[in-house]
Amino acid sequence: MLISLHKNATTTPATRLALQQASGTDRELAQQYGIGIGTVRKWRGRTTVHDASHTAHRLQTTLNAGQEELVIYLRSQLRLPLDDLLAVVREFIEPAMSRSALDRLLRRRGHSRLPVQPKPEGEHKPFKAYEPGYVHVDVKYLPQMHDEDKRRYVFVAIDRATRWVFIDIKQHKTAASAKAFLAAVRKAAAFKIHTILTDNGKEFTDRLFGSRTRQPSGEHEFDQLCQALGIEHRLTKPKTPQTNGMVERFNGRLSQVLRSHHFNSAEDLEKTLHRFVWLYNHHLPQKALGHEAPVQALKKWKMKAPDLFVKNVRNHPGPDT
Repeated sequence: MLISLHKNATTTPATRLALQQASGTDRELAQQYGIGIGTVRKWRGRTTVHDASHTAHRLQTTLNAGQEELVIYLRSQLRLPLDDLLAVVREFIEPAMSRSALDRLLRRRGHSRLPVQPKPEGEHKPFKAYEPGYVHVDVKYLPQMHDEDKRRYVFVAIDRATRWVFIDIKQHKTAASAKAFLAAVRKAAAFKIHTILTDNGKEFTDRLFGSRTRQPSGEHEFDQLCQALGIEHRLTKPKTPQTNGMVERFNGRLSQVLRSHHFNSAEDLEKTLHRFVWLYNHHLPQKALGHEAPVQALKKWKMKAPDLFVKNVRNHPGPDT
C-alpha cells in the first residue's frame, strides 16, 4: 500500500503505532526514538497513524453571494486590476478581504485574467463628442438612518466629457437646495460649466404645470442662477429619464454602494459616499474614457485645451468633502 507522509515527518506509521502502544513516559520514548517530546505526545494522543489533512474542511469566504456578484461586476465592467479591485472591496464591501482571497474568488469565477480589449472597428459614442463643461445633474433619495428624523437627498453632477463627479447631500429637495448645489459644483469644478442638463423636477424648473407642459418662465431660482452664471439650462423631455442616462447610471453605482455597506449613522453614510466619489474620480477607470479615471481625463483636457479651465486639476490625497 502506498503511504503518503508529510515532507517534514520525523516518524513512520510503524513508529507512531509503537508510540501509541508503549507504556513508557513521554521523555523515555522521545529518547528511545530520537524525536521530540511534543511529537511523542501528539501521536500518543491520536487514534490513527496517518498524517491529518492540511486542507481546510470548509473553504472560507468573507463575502456573501450578493457581494461576490458585485465584485465580479466591478471586475468585468470597470476592468479593474487586482490591486485596484482590492482597494475598492476593502473600502466598500469587506474591510478584511485579503489579496489572496480575492484572487481565489476571481479564479473560481473565471475572472482571474482581464480579457484583451478588442479594438473597435469604429469608435462608438453614445453621445456627441463634447468638451468639458456639459454637466448632467440629478437628485436621488437616500435611505433614512436611525439617527435621522427623515430621509435626505444626494444631488449628483457628472461631466459628460470626463465623467468627473461631484455630489452634495441636502436635507430638502427644493429649488433653494438645487441652487446651492449648482453654486457648489461651479466652485469645485476645474473647468468652466457652459451647459446643465436636468430633468423636469420642481427643484430645477417650473416647466411642468399640473398635467400640462409649458415653456420655463425664467423666474425659477435655478434658472436665474444659470442665467447669472452664463450657463445654458437644458431640460430632458418629460417622462424620458433615459435622456439623462449618464447620471442615472452613476446613481445606480451609488445604489450598489448603499446596498453593500452597513452604515452606523447619517454621518457614516455621508462619509462613505464622498469616499466612493473620490475613489471614482481618481482611481476607477472608465470604459468610455479609454479605461482612464476621470481625473486623468481632466488632466489631458487641461493640456489640450487650457482655455476651458479655471484652475489646475489636482490629485487629492483623500476624499473631496
